[in-house]
Amino acid sequence: MRLSDEELASFDELGYVFLPERFTAAEVAVLREHAHAIFAMQREEVVREKDQTTARTAFAAHTYDEAYRRLGRHPRLIEPVMQLLGGPVYMHQFKINAKAAFNGDVWQWHQDYGTWARDDLMPEPRAMNIALFLEDVTEFNGALMFIPRSHQGGTLEAGHDLQTTSYPLWTIDNATITRLVEAGGLVSPKGPAGSVILFHGNLVHGSPSNMSPFDRTIVYLSLCHVDNHIRQFKRPAWIAHRDFTPIEALADDCLADLAPAHA
Repeated sequence: MRLSDEELASFDELGYVFLPERFTAAEVAVLREHAHAIFAMQREEVVREKDQTTARTAFAAHTYDEAYRRLGRHPRLIEPVMQLLGGPVYMHQFKINAKAAFNGDVWQWHQDYGTWARDDLMPEPRAMNIALFLEDVTEFNGALMFIPRSHQGGTLEAGHDLQTTSYPLWTIDNATITRLVEAGGLVSPKGPAGSVILFHGNLVHGSPSNMSPFDRTIVYLSLCHVDNHIRQFKRPAWIAHRDFTPIEALADDCLADLAPAHA
């Protein structure tokens, strides 16, 4: 899958591009079933909310689940990122964010590259996220919020929040967020399961808690140009990967024969 000239222009200007329904209902159904089986696992890679029960994020699922191994090499995700980054990429991080019904907590305002630079010594923001919706994302279930054009300001100052949620994050202060929103506004891409978002590593984003009875599961591939690999290894390898081998995409129908998951 390659981006059109219009999609490339939107990404450059706004810092993101939204691609509705790029995966089929059948593909998403299998991935969703595998995700829920993963959330039920007692593994160190599955981070839980403050209640110590509800799954918040499952890291590195591509290393221990066949469905996500294939998704991590899917051409509909790998090829557009290679197009934007101008060359081969490796998997810096892979996570499934649960945002469970009623209990899914907030993700504070942040830039992903800010974390990659501070914690992992990634040299440049030649890395980005591509996200896949596993459920419909609506105004009710904790949709992502972006500040358009905020990627144009480079890497912003941030504080290391170790208390607000169960997962530590380099967060941006309220005054800076107010200034950025006054300049660029706010958007919240919403749409059906199977939709995809690509967004710049320096795009400021966050999401509110999920008070609804509807889950909001999103898979994130954080892909980095192989020449821009991290130089510091203080985080666990299942959070910040150390295999810088270029990803070779599979066939477009690689999810077609997946078996159902069994928790």
